[in-house]
Amino acid sequence: MGPLHGVKIIEIVGMGPAPYAAMLLADMGAEVIRVDRPGGSMFSYGNKLDLLNRNKKCICVNLKTPEGIDVVKRMVASADGLIEGFRPGTMEKLGLGPDDCFKHNPKLIYGRVTGWGQDGPLAHKAGHDLNYISLSGVVHAFGRAGEKPVVPLPLIGDFAGGGLFLALGFVSALFEASKSGKGQVIDAAIVDGTAHMMSFVYAAQQIGFWSNERGVNLLDSGAPFYEVYTCKDGKYISVGAIEPKFYAAFLVGLGINTQEIAKYSEQQMDQTQWPALKEKFAAIIQTRPRDEWTGIFSSLDTCVAPVLSSEEVRKHPHNVARKTIIDDSEVWQPAPSPRFSRTTNSDVQPPVAIGADTDRVLQELGYSAAQIAKLKQV
Repeated sequence: MGPLHGVKIIEIVGMGPAPYAAMLLADMGAEVIRVDRPGGSMFSYGNKLDLLNRNKKCICVNLKTPEGIDVVKRMVASADGLIEGFRPGTMEKLGLGPDDCFKHNPKLIYGRVTGWGQDGPLAHKAGHDLNYISLSGVVHAFGRAGEKPVVPLPLIGDFAGGGLFLALGFVSALFEASKSGKGQVIDAAIVDGTAHMMSFVYAAQQIGFWSNERGVNLLDSGAPFYEVYTCKDGKYISVGAIEPKFYAAFLVGLGINTQEIAKYSEQQMDQTQWPALKEKFAAIIQTRPRDEWTGIFSSLDTCVAPVLSSEEVRKHPHNVARKTIIDDSEVWQPAPSPRFSRTTNSDVQPPVAIGADTDRVLQELGYSAAQIAKLKQV
């Protein structure tokens, strides 16, 4: 059983950060009951690959009806928390805002995740991951020198700045409630979370270590020893040889002679030399395929790794040994993380069909068979 075994959380169905936060908590052993809308999944592939909804129960009620709202209020009374990811004010209009829910359960943890936050000039405006991380400076920092910013995957905003921060806030509030006996609201805004993750860059800029120009800094592809290089077969290796001893080992792996290693080691932090060094390293790396380079560097203590596709991730020996990926030959997915020495994470249960647990959950709430049948009709 995971460390959150015994914790009951209601998730009001949404997209992106809210279901991801709920999945993290479910992976840790919490009982998460997803409240979905009538009409079935929006995904044509069905529930099998709806991975953000693994380890959860699911009921289907119509929140546009008083009867559906009453179901959630009954659930709130015996729950530890609720998670929602709508625009500010939406849950209040339904009669399920924090004040409404606290009347039924003053110890409830009410988790809210949005892009812009619950207040501020942009709070009620539409947006997506790319917009939120633009406002926190993340997008400006991604890209090559002299080129426009690149569009990162929605991992930084939706899943890290939103979902992960909501999950952290949720367990923190649960801990506090265990002492105070009082619930509270978590306002997890993606723009706040991603700004928080930029702490190092903000500080580095203020001390003059980091340029506001992208692609010229130590850790953003400016340095020849922190870069992705193309191999002979068109695949890639990543190099992160920052420390002098790792940089020297990287040069050894490239086959550079002892005299040149000494010279290049002296030039490592000389930014005027970076373009020429990068050009030289790129030319050498293009002479061999990726897996050959991987073999060469595997015997050296340096920071070089192959750039794997999603399909390759599950087959890499390290990931196989650690069981990082769960693969049942039909569906492959990441294992719960982090790992615990004693309260082991719950076994991964596949996503259930929409409304699969409606009857059972409503029975536990005290609804009769006739009432359940009526609720399914509205």
